[in-house]
Amino acid sequence: MPTVQAGAEVQQNPIRFKNLIKQAEALLEEQKQLRPTEVLERLQPVLELDRDEFWQHQSQGLAIFLADGFLRYYRLPLAFDELVVVSDRFHLKPLLPLLTGDGKFFLLALSQKQVRLFEGSRYSMQEIELEEIPTSVEAALLYDETAKEGQFRISTSKGGTSNPFPQAGSFHGQGSPDQDEPQSDILQFFHVLDRGLQKYLHNEQAPLVLAGVEYLLPLYQQANTYPHLIDLILPVENIGVLKPEDIHEQAWSVVEPYYTEAQKAAVERYHELAGTGKASTDWQETIAGAYYGRIDQLFVALGMQQWGSFDPEANELHLHSEAEPGDEDLLNAAAVQTLLNGGTVYAVEPEAIPDQAPIAAVFRY
Repeated sequence: MPTVQAGAEVQQNPIRFKNLIKQAEALLEEQKQLRPTEVLERLQPVLELDRDEFWQHQSQGLAIFLADGFLRYYRLPLAFDELVVVSDRFHLKPLLPLLTGDGKFFLLALSQKQVRLFEGSRYSMQEIELEEIPTSVEAALLYDETAKEGQFRISTSKGGTSNPFPQAGSFHGQGSPDQDEPQSDILQFFHVLDRGLQKYLHNEQAPLVLAGVEYLLPLYQQANTYPHLIDLILPVENIGVLKPEDIHEQAWSVVEPYYTEAQKAAVERYHELAGTGKASTDWQETIAGAYYGRIDQLFVALGMQQWGSFDPEANELHLHSEAEPGDEDLLNAAAVQTLLNGGTVYAVEPEAIPDQAPIAAVFRY
């Protein structure tokens, strides 16, 4: 369900929740043939969440998962459509945009006197507390004895940008640092910082965006060893007062193309393979492919369901216009099975799916 975070409209949350609980009660009685007393017993753990303090601390969306002896709820930065599902497996499809292609990135805010690291996605951004890392030129040069000897002043080509700087020469121009903070000391600082950030960026694949004043970009590029540094810097004069919500939209506009390109490439691949037997929008072929581990890339439509059932042993598929006892959303089932079998899932708006179909797949074989 979508949730309201603040203001007088917060009172909509418990009202919407109670209406969805009524839907759950009806579905449990109809599909599982449970008596009203049994339904209330099953739902009791969820009903106990309905307290004022619970509704005062929400994000944009709420997802609740309930089974015998199991309850999990998640406040999430995504405004879901209202949906209640009773099935033999959890309905995860609305969450897939958060789990696949969520647009994870890092933002490193730099100045000579302060450093801050943020982790973000297409939906939100929060600060990471840096430990045991000098966060100023002065602290770095005191912290790192070898820096005083200048060992990092050897010019080497560092990875991490599409335009790496092969030599560590001087940098002059508008906005250059004052003479009392020599560029060489700033570069030393960035070498020390780069080493310290490995603790947080090791084995990461997410893009790294810089924020600060323009003259710091080429200096940091020289010291950087993280291979996914974006070749620009977001202009921020005072990083000390920077709030995640103030720069999130700007940062995401820079990062988004790196993620949309992967989805565009998957769509192009589908069209290249259409008609060859290695791509399909056919329900039988696609659902079976998901269960049998054939799917490399899967597109499923958000905001819609296709009820039915699939027997993987008999390879039998049954589609229904309305949910019947024993049914599940086959779009959800295909997405979950594809993920379990190591495939990639794009849960997108219906118009973004190849051939305007509810489901489309690119097969491994």
